[in-house]
This record gives sequence, C-alpha cells and structure tokens, in this order.
Amino acid sequence: MKIDDEIKAHFMTPQHRALVNIRYTSNYLGNLQNGFMSKFDLSMPQFNILRILRGAKGAINVNNVKDRMVEKSPNTTRLMDKLVDKNLVERWRCTEDRRVVYIQLTEEGQSLLKEIDQSIELLTITNINLSDEEAQTLSDLLDKIRIEPSSHIDL
Repeated sequence: MKIDDEIKAHFMTPQHRALVNIRYTSNYLGNLQNGFMSKFDLSMPQFNILRILRGAKGAINVNNVKDRMVEKSPNTTRLMDKLVDKNLVERWRCTEDRRVVYIQLTEEGQSLLKEIDQSIELLTITNINLSDEEAQTLSDLLDKIRIEPSSHIDL
C-alpha cells in the first residue's frame, strides 16, 4: 500500500513524501525485527552489540562499540549490563587505565548468534520485497541522503 493511503496524508513535495515514507517504513521494519528478536529474549540494540562483538573477533573497547551502533543510544551501558547478566558478553576494566572498559562475546553469545543466523535470513528474504538490484539502488539512495548538505539548516 502506498504511504499516502497508509497514513491518509497529502504531501507538500516528493521529498516530504520520501522523508515520511522512510520514517514510516523504518518503524514498520523495526517492529518486524523486534518481534523476531523477542523470540531470543533480545532487543535490536542488544543484537547489534552482539554482532559488533562477533565482527571484532575478540575484545573491544566499549567506546568503539558505541561508535559502531546502528542506533546511537545514551543507554548503551545498560544494554551491555543486560547482556552481561544473560552471560552473552563479558566485560572488564583495563588494568593500565580504569576509565577504559573492554567487552567480549562469550561462548554462549556466539552460540545464540549462530542460532539467530539460521532464522534471520528467512526474515530478510520474506519481508523485503526487493530484487538484489533494487536493494542496491535503495541502499545507494539512502547513503546519498546522509551526505552532509553544503548549506545546513538548523531545525
């Protein structure tokens, strides 16, 4: 269904329509992903942390994890606390500089990611109705949106 019909709106410009459509679609996809992750007792930000740690292939500074998050959040430490409580990650302070904290995926965390990997591809394929070429074009256009404009307007 088209965004105009979905939210019963009239848009001022094609750019306005595109912006609302991106936000609406992001929320739609987020709800699908959250429903999927709830089967594993995880939130999407927690899953994002686990994937970052898997990609790091070892211990990583907590600040580096925060920098790599898809959704920047002021409560990343609380998210990590929950992952520690679930024994999915381990965390420790640097002995030379107590301000530096490291985090690493546990064996249990790696096992959970393997379990999720077996199902997540199905979620992606069944819920994103785009060809490979269309998906690449969409990704390129979204990248283009994030390029800083030459004239910045404070909103």
